Amino acid sequence: MSAPRTLPWPLVALFAAGYLAPYLLPTTVGRLDSGLPLTATQAGAIGSALLLSSATAGFLLASRVDRTGPRVLARAGLALAALGYGGAALTGAVPAVVAGAVVGGLGSGTVTAVAASGIAGQRDPHRVSTLGLLGVSALAGALYLTIPHLGPGHGLPLAALALTALAVWPLTGRLSGRTAPARTAVGYDRLPHPRAGLLLAAAMPCWSLAQNALWGVSGRIGLDQAHLTEVTVGAVFAVALGAGLLGVVGAGALGPRLGRALPIGAGSALIAGCVALSAAATDLPAFAAGEIAWNLLYPVVLSYVIALAASLDPRGRWTVLVGSASSLGTAAGPLVGSVLAAGAGFPAMGRVLGAGLLLIAVPMTAVALRTGRRPLPVTEIPVVEVPVTGVPVTEIPVVEVPVETPAVPAQGAYETASPNSYASTSAR
Repeated sequence: MSAPRTLPWPLVALFAAGYLAPYLLPTTVGRLDSGLPLTATQAGAIGSALLLSSATAGFLLASRVDRTGPRVLARAGLALAALGYGGAALTGAVPAVVAGAVVGGLGSGTVTAVAASGIAGQRDPHRVSTLGLLGVSALAGALYLTIPHLGPGHGLPLAALALTALAVWPLTGRLSGRTAPARTAVGYDRLPHPRAGLLLAAAMPCWSLAQNALWGVSGRIGLDQAHLTEVTVGAVFAVALGAGLLGVVGAGALGPRLGRALPIGAGSALIAGCVALSAAATDLPAFAAGEIAWNLLYPVVLSYVIALAASLDPRGRWTVLVGSASSLGTAAGPLVGSVLAAGAGFPAMGRVLGAGLLLIAVPMTAVALRTGRRPLPVTEIPVVEVPVTGVPVTEIPVVEVPVETPAVPAQGAYETASPNSYASTSAR
């Protein structure tokens, strides 16, 4: 079998490069806080600006990747990421760092949009998106284990983002001029399934926000409430990130066997319990159990959300839009978590976020159920008239054979992932 050679590795690499910025956000914000004359709130605002910039690129490019061409956009996005993040890594001037983060975010969002649209043309978008999640999780894990040993300073995580963009650049030569075949259907430019797509896009910021709100304060929970050392908190997050890799592998192995509604609905409910457990943790076992289980489940549910968005539009526009909407929640999550924790405490924050996840899982599951029941298109092949011995030609039965053909391959890859990774307090 030559399946491995037919996998779209350039798209997997672009997926990983685009998602790496949010995966590294905790250590990026922590290094900005400790390495520059910034408060924790100001450093977090720079991280939010990066993610908002990435989301903006996704919204702007959702329907333009086909028109411009993936190769041109991918190279433009990688160039912006390398220049923006690289420039921010090399300077200590706060305005220049902010500008570099915003430019780099535009690059990450552009690369993510190209990857999402390209994955739409694949026969198995779920498999490709899980490979992308696996790649970014492994890369982020390696960086989280490496960066602390390379010394202090705000530039290391930013430099890692820039170098990743440069490393992926050679693969763009294998991208085609278009992400999908030419469109011939009348009205194809209209977004299909607008109600389901809008409902999913409206739900994703809340789903992402609830998880990233805990993610942004998890380090403080471990240090201040569970009374763990910084080394122990870091070890917990390292193990949790490894669990995330297992989750990605598990999602790829399961594929569509369970449908989409069950993984999204039940998975979100389990994540809500993990959020509440982590937020209420007062010792190592509870904190570790919540964080590890959360990281194990998150990529599984995310991969099915990506596949759900992909099923709504074979050109991947809903995938990009849903992913960009998720980025909005990712950007606002740490601020919301800090406000809730300061006003009500960590346990109450966890209960509020868990309840929100349970509520938002309802419309997401409803969309999954509705799309899961959508029948495949039926194609009538030409009528074949075959003379049969002893049967007059005028009485020959005409057989129409309905052939169920898969819809134009669905798109899968969007969203800014919530990395749930190494402690952001490691640099504080």
